[in-house]
Amino acid sequence: MKLLKNSNLLYGIFAWILCLIYAFPILWLLLTSFKTELQAISVPPLFVFEPTFENFLIVDERSDYTQYALNSVITSLGSTALALLIGIPAAFVFAFHRRKKSYKQIILWMLSTKMMPAVGVLIPIYILFRDMGLLDTRFGLTIVLMLCNLPIIIWMLYSYFREIPYQILEAARVDGVNALGEIFYIILPLGKSGIASTALLGIILAWNEAFWSINLTAADAGNLVALIASYSSPEGLFWAKLSAASVMAVLPIAVMGWFSQKQLVQGLSFGAVK
Repeated sequence: MKLLKNSNLLYGIFAWILCLIYAFPILWLLLTSFKTELQAISVPPLFVFEPTFENFLIVDERSDYTQYALNSVITSLGSTALALLIGIPAAFVFAFHRRKKSYKQIILWMLSTKMMPAVGVLIPIYILFRDMGLLDTRFGLTIVLMLCNLPIIIWMLYSYFREIPYQILEAARVDGVNALGEIFYIILPLGKSGIASTALLGIILAWNEAFWSINLTAADAGNLVALIASYSSPEGLFWAKLSAASVMAVLPIAVMGWFSQKQLVQGLSFGAVK
């Protein structure tokens, strides 16, 4: 028993050490955001200093933070909603219409597209968006973010839906329920935890997407990722202001993740990690 208690204590200490190592960059980012530019680049680094809110005020004055945040909210929620609108029926077919053995290969092929470097298709997509008038528009960025996250969303939904007993759908079909009714009356109620966690993950991925946000947007549709990138200039990096902009960009999604962690864990335990 004593040995067991000692082992649990060691595991706890090890877990705390890992947490501190993981959280230190976030803590350092937060500390730097309250420093002056001279304090931010001081050697040795300053751990004790007089905090200032000047960087946050400058970021808000120099850039329209509200507009950038609104663009992030619209594109993240919009892309996730579109991905779910397409992904739920697709995952339903892949999970329950098993007569075609090629379905799993199709899903794996869709996931394999995530392995391709995004820069490899930047030029054709940029030219396509330019000709269609979608550059620097919320709609264009929403479509790109939806396409980026769609393979992952379909795969997660497919994993969740496979946990639903197939006999329930068979009984519904005997009663004359069509495919649309199966989705609305069976899949959505029984798979709501998995759908909720998938939606949360989709929002987080869309919120943090940097490559397409920087290359396809400018002043009108730029999101919070573009706001962070704007503090990298030919004159150098303004570390304190860059940290303040990063904190302002991360804070909304971090708060959302904190309050929705229970739903996210419940959804993941529904079957996506199997």
